[in-house]
Amino acid sequence: MLRLTVCLVILSVFAGAGEAATGASASEPGETQGSHGRPGGAAETPVVSRCTYTFIVPQQRLTGPVCLSTRGGAGGGEPAARGADPGELQAVRDELGGQRQRLEELRQRLEAEGGVAGEVRLLRKESRDMNTRVAQLYAQLLHEAVQRKDGALEAARLENKVLNVTAEVLRLAGRYRDLERRYTALTALTNNQSRTIAQLEQQCRPAAPQRHLCVYQQGPSLVAAALSGVNGSTDRSKGPVSGNEILRDQIYSVAQDRLKRTEQPAPPTPVPMATSTKTPGPWQDCLQVLEDGHRSNGIYLVKPRNVNRLMQVWCDHQQDSGGWTVIQRRQDGSVNFFRTWENYKQGFGNIDGEYWLGLENMYWLSNQDNYKLLVLMEDWQGRQVFAEYNNFRVEAERDFYRLRLGHYRGNAGDSLSWHNGKQFTTLDRDRDLYTGNCAHYQKGGWWYYTCAHSNLNGVWYKGGYYRSKYQDGVYWAEFRGGAYSLKRVVMMIHPN
Repeated sequence: MLRLTVCLVILSVFAGAGEAATGASASEPGETQGSHGRPGGAAETPVVSRCTYTFIVPQQRLTGPVCLSTRGGAGGGEPAARGADPGELQAVRDELGGQRQRLEELRQRLEAEGGVAGEVRLLRKESRDMNTRVAQLYAQLLHEAVQRKDGALEAARLENKVLNVTAEVLRLAGRYRDLERRYTALTALTNNQSRTIAQLEQQCRPAAPQRHLCVYQQGPSLVAAALSGVNGSTDRSKGPVSGNEILRDQIYSVAQDRLKRTEQPAPPTPVPMATSTKTPGPWQDCLQVLEDGHRSNGIYLVKPRNVNRLMQVWCDHQQDSGGWTVIQRRQDGSVNFFRTWENYKQGFGNIDGEYWLGLENMYWLSNQDNYKLLVLMEDWQGRQVFAEYNNFRVEAERDFYRLRLGHYRGNAGDSLSWHNGKQFTTLDRDRDLYTGNCAHYQKGGWWYYTCAHSNLNGVWYKGGYYRSKYQDGVYWAEFRGGAYSLKRVVMMIHPN
């Protein structure tokens, strides 16, 4: 607060009364004038009183000058009232200057605080936006957590299913190993019988020195005779045997057939046989069977060069002048081709029906000479096409029976060159370049890449077009596409 002191001189007597007193005093000159000239003080003189007023005003900013007015005595006889003290004026000016300086500082501080207040408002707005964004992120994270939880439950369910399937596969594998052991025992027994039969044959051979029969002239009847001999039957009037399962060791068939010949009574008038180049087999392949004079389709025993391995094959002597060795056939869906590595290695199926010759047999056959591959196909409308490759070879098992193909010709379209140079893949031996197992999706064994343009060992669907989650039919993509299962397929090889 600013304290301002103003001294004013106020006359206690009105102006008219003062003038009258002055006139009376002038008309009586003998009287002493004033309080100092007349001791008695007969006449009263105007009384002048001085009053001091202190005003307390609020501390405000002064925008104009401070004016002080002083009124003098009546008639000019009395001195003027005392004016403002210069010292007090200077103090007022200093105080006002200090107030101005403080006001300026307050103004600057207010401006600064106004900027801070603006920044605070911006920060509050950003804080609200941030809170909104945090709430959105929290909701999103909660949703993702729920989804992951659901995904984890689904994964756990699938894992349980996989474990169940794995347990089933292991159980089947155990049964398969038991069957393998039983089969090995039977094979050993058969080999022992074969050796015994060979010894008996050596003993019986001098009794009929002139006898020489062509064992394989009747085609499939050879296997019927061999199998009936194993069972102890001497009836040779039965026809071809259907559904002959491929045998891994078939040495006994030739010896048993020869033993049966020695048991037949000698003809009363034996006809001497002319000199002939025909041999009872085994042959290197079906072309040698044809060259040896056997021109009927059927099952023959072959033995590739440089290997002590006998195998039964189906020879086709009607296709393209004959001599073709059939390595695969699909025609009625009677055989399941969704098999393990060992099955595809050794072979399976019925030689006179659907069958797979075996990768090991293909290896020994295709590497003894230069062979070409012929694939015959037929759809459900009766259309027949073919694809031929001028070179065909299968590598050894240490290279997972890698496929080697030559140039293509034909009218079916080339759907096998895409698999050239690829290793063989089965359900239990994944050698394809896909992240999963193509054999699992294609339901067969093949030289899969990622995965297939052809799948001749897939599921045989009747009628052509089929509905399945995967393309797992017997298809040739360039012929009828991957969603069409062919009616008949034959793969055969022939020396170039």
